[in-house]
Parts: sequence; C-alpha cells; structure tokens
Amino acid sequence: MEAAGIATDSDVVVYDDAGGTIAARLWWMLDNLGHESVSILDGGIEAWIAASQALTRDVTTYEPAQLELRDEWTNVVDRETLALRLRDVTLLDSRARERYRGEVEPIDPAAGHIPTAISAPTTENLGADGRFLSSDDLRSRFEDLGAAEGTVVAYCGSGANACHNILAMRLAGLDDPVLYAGSFSDWSTAGMPVLAGDIPGDPMPMESTT
Repeated sequence: MEAAGIATDSDVVVYDDAGGTIAARLWWMLDNLGHESVSILDGGIEAWIAASQALTRDVTTYEPAQLELRDEWTNVVDRETLALRLRDVTLLDSRARERYRGEVEPIDPAAGHIPTAISAPTTENLGADGRFLSSDDLRSRFEDLGAAEGTVVAYCGSGANACHNILAMRLAGLDDPVLYAGSFSDWSTAGMPVLAGDIPGDPMPMESTT
C-alpha cells in the first residue's frame, strides 16, 4: 500500500468490475487494520462508465507514502474455533447458491457447505442496477436470514466475497460479522464435514468427513 502511494491520511476508494465482491476484500483489510477513510465505488466501473466519467489507459503512479496500520487482524475466526462454535453463531455462506447446494464446485475438493451455514449469496445485496440495496432493504434481508443479532460469521470460497456481506451489514446499520478468512477452501481441504442441499443442517462430529 505504501509503494502504491497510500498514506495514513489518504482517502481510499476501491472499485472493481465484479459487483464489489473483490473491492470489498481490500475495503475490509484496510478498515480492519484501522485506516479511517476507505470506501467502495457503488456500482463499480460499470456505474462510472454509465455516468459518462473519464477513462484512461495510462498507469498512474504515486510517490511512496507512509501508512500506519494495526499489526494484526481483528474480528476473525479460524477453523478450529469455528468448528467448536457452530451451535453458537449464525453462519452465512456468501457463495452462489449452486455451490452452497453442492451442485457445482469448480475449486475445492468437496462440494456443499459448512454444517449450519445459511445461504446468503452476495449478489442479493445488489439491485438490478448493480448497486447496493438501500440500508432498509439490506437490513430486511439480513433480518430474514436471522443474522440481525447475535454473533454472525461470514465465509465464502477463499475469504474475499464474504467481505461483501460484511460491508452490506455495515450499510444496514448492523454489527459487523466475524470473517472466517480461510473459508470453504480451508474447511474442505482439511477434510472437515460438508453438507449438500438447501438445508443448513446440524453440527456434525468434527472427526467425520464426506
């Protein structure tokens, strides 16, 4: 970040061409480590183009800067801790529903979802225009998922898209979820229990595998 010219007092705006699902990871990283001014461009590059804003092919460079951040992550959980707390948290699976159900799995060694997880795909945080829903609509979404109170943990495939749900809950005025950064790749690679289908399921003995 310092090499890119980002300083402690920089206003950082992050965008992508994927509905904010990639940008949200950088937003979360900087926010989590204490940077005070980091935002996401709502609607991403598509919204910028739709507003007839300027584009360039030039690569912009800045002088190196000094960036002060905390030296460790907060509000995260590892696999071992999550496995022991499945009965005590609301677990949100941020991936597409077909991956949650185990119908397709393009990356990981097992297909399905972590036991007790509720399907909460990030695409449902956005409206037809590719921008985030209103705060009220986002709050209603997470209330309907049972994720408006208590300890909520968000995961996805590798810890990026889950940050989109964290941002959406922040926009909804709800408490930030805990991030399971290793997410389904970490869980499934370790041979932990996996369930398929639409039902969240109950916690399974941790020595079991599918």
